[in-house]
Amino acid sequence: MIDCPELDGPASLSPLDVWYGSTLGRELAGQEVRCLERMLRDTFGYYLLQVGGGTALSEAIQVSRVQRRILLLPTAAPYSLGLQLIAAPERLPIAADSVDLVVLPHTLEFAHDARQVLREAERVLIPGGRLVVFGFNALSLWGLWRLVRRGQGGVPWCGRFLTSFRIGDWLSLLGFDIEQQETLMFRPPWRRALLQQFSFLDTLGRRFWPVLGGVYALRAVKRVSTLTPLRTSWKSRRPVLAAGAVEPTTRGTATRGVGPGRAGEGTCV
Repeated sequence: MIDCPELDGPASLSPLDVWYGSTLGRELAGQEVRCLERMLRDTFGYYLLQVGGGTALSEAIQVSRVQRRILLLPTAAPYSLGLQLIAAPERLPIAADSVDLVVLPHTLEFAHDARQVLREAERVLIPGGRLVVFGFNALSLWGLWRLVRRGQGGVPWCGRFLTSFRIGDWLSLLGFDIEQQETLMFRPPWRRALLQQFSFLDTLGRRFWPVLGGVYALRAVKRVSTLTPLRTSWKSRRPVLAAGAVEPTTRGTATRGVGPGRAGEGTCV
């Protein structure tokens, strides 16, 4: 059993990489890789930032159309997966509006401040950039099992499980629009449930109770702010006249005086 990491520091992400090597972790990693491949199929750009997760999703990311990969880790690790940075997910050492795609593989559950992680992801993404979030669903059999195993301090059960609804609300407030959403792993998180005869639960779950999957995946796009310039109206508006009033002529309004023999006659200049 992996010891539960402290949730008040950047080192809270590393034990999840070890858990992916377990029987349950390998099964989940396979489903997440296929899901990420679907979500990255029509995405492209120059820079992809992965925050945590290690090598679990490397297969899907390497076949994406994004040219360069940046892997942010809490501590140094022997990975050869592009440029590596060591930093906390709440304080990304990345320039604003510089990344095309950000992937958060179960980063929010073990971060000190999940909302701050999303704010940082929004900051570094370019307008129109994509954000992919994988998370353990609190409204699932996995969420119930977490309540049972939470006191034993094992990963991932010690994390803060959230719901896709809450993540969607946070993303909306930050200026994101949800493009795709999937749920995975409808089988209970037990080793016996990974046997082939229980695979029908995944098929039934996706069809009849999709919100109860053990893991959710969201792909969101950062909205592009559009400014409508105010144009000066050079055409003057005609004044609104009261009923019965006579509209003045646009020419001169001076009149010649009325002389003898021309009573009542006037001429406009």
